[in-house]
Amino acid sequence: MNPIFIEEVSDNMNQVLSDNQGPLKGLRILDLSTMIAAPYGATLLGDFGAEVIKIEMPKKGDSLRRMGPFKEGEPLRWPGLARNKKSLTLDLHGEEGQTILKKLVEKSDVVIENFRPGTLEKWNLGYDQLKEVNKDIIMIRVTGYGQTGPYSPKAGFGTPATAFSGFTYLHGYEDRPPISPSFSLLDYITGVYVAFATASALYHRDAQGGKGQYVDMGLYESVFRMMEFLVADYDQNQKIKERSPGLSGHSSPAGTFKTKDGHWIVLVTSSDRTFNRLAKAMGKEEMLEDERFYTNSVRLEHFELTNGIVADWVKTKNRDDLQKHLDEYGVPISPINSIKDIFEDEHFKERENIVEVEHPRLGKVKMPGIVPKFSETPGSIRKAGPDLGEDSESILRELAGLEEKEIKQLREKEII
Repeated sequence: MNPIFIEEVSDNMNQVLSDNQGPLKGLRILDLSTMIAAPYGATLLGDFGAEVIKIEMPKKGDSLRRMGPFKEGEPLRWPGLARNKKSLTLDLHGEEGQTILKKLVEKSDVVIENFRPGTLEKWNLGYDQLKEVNKDIIMIRVTGYGQTGPYSPKAGFGTPATAFSGFTYLHGYEDRPPISPSFSLLDYITGVYVAFATASALYHRDAQGGKGQYVDMGLYESVFRMMEFLVADYDQNQKIKERSPGLSGHSSPAGTFKTKDGHWIVLVTSSDRTFNRLAKAMGKEEMLEDERFYTNSVRLEHFELTNGIVADWVKTKNRDDLQKHLDEYGVPISPINSIKDIFEDEHFKERENIVEVEHPRLGKVKMPGIVPKFSETPGSIRKAGPDLGEDSESILRELAGLEEKEIKQLREKEII
């Protein structure tokens, strides 16, 4: 094995990559999608070695290129969210662009898209049309509400889809309006499903001798799948769970507590065993014999009282001393980290959760590292998000078989 240095990463070491740059090396993906959810799924696949060709409209590109934050006019989100991708500009509205895309599909494994249902079919690029040029193609289709159902034609964005899923209804305080996540949580969760679906479909096709297929994913469905507790409680108990902070209604004690030196921490005891350890750590073993506290079910009936006892005890401790003390007892606790705290934390550094990658204009930029960590086929960050169309000519020559004259004509027509 001959390690090669690809990019500058964390402050304390360079990222070393072997000749095998991930378990998905050799896989080719055409990413037709825009914004966050589906593109993030493609990025995850690219992190583990897949060749990802991002196809964007000439001159315009992905709308994510125009989303903040910015520095000196540069979009700071783009380098990390679009990393490990090549950029090809191609107008799919006309026949010439559609013909070129089909040539690329012939030599690809997966197409990822998030147009409204029926859009690609209108352009003669739906699954049935692409299957005619590559019977083994896998198409991942992400929309707000799925390809079927009465709401399928609706515009789909993450925040409205989060509300539709039932997630937003649960968050906040009863005496205040429901709150949405402060970042595009549902989009990123859906992106994980995109990567999972792609890997599953590839396994079926390549390891089990199966066929190509399409996968239908609605944004709201990704987080709704995680709320089996909500479905079960309404189905069996006809209970409508109202919004509440933290894990109230599930575990007690649980919540956010303030330390003596003014820091916020999260503490939760999701089992009686962990509460037993907390009671001993607080020097309040008598709670273990008290009928109000000795099991989680009765503690939930006295949630405010239980949390109040914990809050009063936490207020007597400084954050670092509290962390050390409860760690010794095996009680689940964490400081509520700001991004500044994260940048300074030794665990994040040791795990290479933040890495540095070269950017053509900003120099080195930091972004989240590769997760999860494979022992034999680790992923890699080979490049930051590409400039618009920077790979167009090489892709059209090498994969579509076009000559320089043809490429020049396409550029003059603004098809690329």
